[in-house]
Amino acid sequence: MKKTDLLPYGLIFLLLLIKVSVFRVLIFDSKSILHIILIEFPMWAFLLSIILILAKNQLWRAVWLFNLLVSVIFFTVTLYIRYYSTIPSYYDLQQLTQTGSVSNTITMLSTPWDLLFFLDAVLLVFIARRWKNPVKFTGLNYMAVSTAVICTVTIVYALQQPIIDVSYFAKENGFLQSQIAQLYNRSNETAHASSTKLSAKELEELKGNKYVEISEQESFGVAEGRHLFVIQVESLQNFVIGRSLNGQEITPHLNELLSESAYFSNVFQQVGAGTTSDAEWMVNTGLYPEGMIPTANSLTGKEAPSLARTLKEKGYGSATYHADDVAFWNRDVLYPVLGYEEIFSIEEIPDIKQVGFGPADEVLFDFAANELPRQLEAYERIYANIVTVTSHTPFEMPDDMQYLNLPAGYEEMYIGNYLQSIRYTDEQIGAFIQALKDQGIYDESLIAIFGDHSGMHGTLVTDEDQRLLSGFLGHDYSLKDQFTIPLIFTGGNLFEETEMTRLGGQVDIMPTLLALLGVEHDEPMMGHNLFQYKKNLLGMRYYLPGGSYIQSEQVYKAPGAKLPEVLYDLKTMSERAKNSEAKKHIDDTETLMNYADTLLKGYIEE
Repeated sequence: MKKTDLLPYGLIFLLLLIKVSVFRVLIFDSKSILHIILIEFPMWAFLLSIILILAKNQLWRAVWLFNLLVSVIFFTVTLYIRYYSTIPSYYDLQQLTQTGSVSNTITMLSTPWDLLFFLDAVLLVFIARRWKNPVKFTGLNYMAVSTAVICTVTIVYALQQPIIDVSYFAKENGFLQSQIAQLYNRSNETAHASSTKLSAKELEELKGNKYVEISEQESFGVAEGRHLFVIQVESLQNFVIGRSLNGQEITPHLNELLSESAYFSNVFQQVGAGTTSDAEWMVNTGLYPEGMIPTANSLTGKEAPSLARTLKEKGYGSATYHADDVAFWNRDVLYPVLGYEEIFSIEEIPDIKQVGFGPADEVLFDFAANELPRQLEAYERIYANIVTVTSHTPFEMPDDMQYLNLPAGYEEMYIGNYLQSIRYTDEQIGAFIQALKDQGIYDESLIAIFGDHSGMHGTLVTDEDQRLLSGFLGHDYSLKDQFTIPLIFTGGNLFEETEMTRLGGQVDIMPTLLALLGVEHDEPMMGHNLFQYKKNLLGMRYYLPGGSYIQSEQVYKAPGAKLPEVLYDLKTMSERAKNSEAKKHIDDTETLMNYADTLLKGYIEE
């Protein structure tokens, strides 16, 4: 076989090697050619070899389609990382077309440079014209076998390593190997399931507190016998509370509520890949979500000991409201698992005043308010879970729903759009609170309002957005600013104006609500009553690398795909040296998350 006969095959593999190398550098900032050749490239080369062997008379078409598929994967992973700052799992890549506004987000995340991922598709056309009928390369079988051997070694090695953080794991072991390892671990969860068990006393001591029986806690029963309204606000971050822009309050109605509320200003989001649905899971079970896979998509359908079920024993009827397709994030499975008696989605809520995903929040709140008279007749007490949707990325609001007169520098900016959308939703929350007062329900209710996750994150937050945020906040936008959400408890004649800065997480919301209502929950929960305990320890698996934690005095960011580990002071977010205390918290967090997995295992697919 002549050397010139080998040239088209050499060019095919060379183009793939270049593309894989660019992907590694872009995603992991990895410049080790040896690592690329020995770890990352063999998997792709093996697949390409198989394609070439099987293609026969359709060689160029098969090669072109293969390279196009690889380009789409690399492009998709790149966009995902820009938004979520983590490598997607195989499951996430299946979910990218679920949302109605995903096209807008893709447009915002993309850059012209991304087209380079598809450059080889053009080059292959020219190569195919030059060698229309290339001589069959008999060495392809040897190429397939040799790369298969290398792949087997790297996969076997990868399967022996713990996946603490998927992005870091992919950097060290290869992207495809990381996907295989996740699939393997997923299919062998029973064998690998954690058996960590902690008593309520041990769990509290792990967080740094002395355990107190719930019935003996000071806040127990403060709101006993009241209706419960839980309002989960899309993308609501804590930094907007109490702040103004050019003399205009961003959240005037929430600010007004603070005068008769207990406001927790140091509560962190803990959502995983399921984002909003993960927040719903935590608030209604007191358990952690999965992390890299949306918890709702993994549920077997087994009933969970939830907030709705526990309150039902006390005479509460439950309903959940979300103006979206109930099948999105498998809520058609999630909601029955959580035990809601009434489920209201886009099928029941009027599909009018469309903004982004669906009906504007004013339609949602009006619908919920109109259901109350009927429910008050049907149930002794009401538990209503209301999930807003309008303040969702990309935060683009129609002119008639914009309440802020933005300064010129904020117009058309991501931060400007974000503040505008939050201001709109705040207006609708205020209207709903007024509706409760008009119906005579407010003084008989406990109302919890909180954010589900950050909105200002990822590469959509440009350098100019960062500059505007710094001016708005009076300091650089930090991880703490990104991850803290407001948690407000209110109701007529229930609280005096109180701001509490003790650390909390979303897993703490359900135990705090139950304590206020004077209701005991027989099943274990990961969270605790925020009114009772001063210390806390929270694990995060998604927006921070696996192994990271937030503790009452410090934040630890574990090593990720690009950045080394960092320890911060929680109050100032200044870097501090890692010490024996931090090492202990790392170990305690591992114990905590293993226990979280143990509790979750009974409800997800094995």
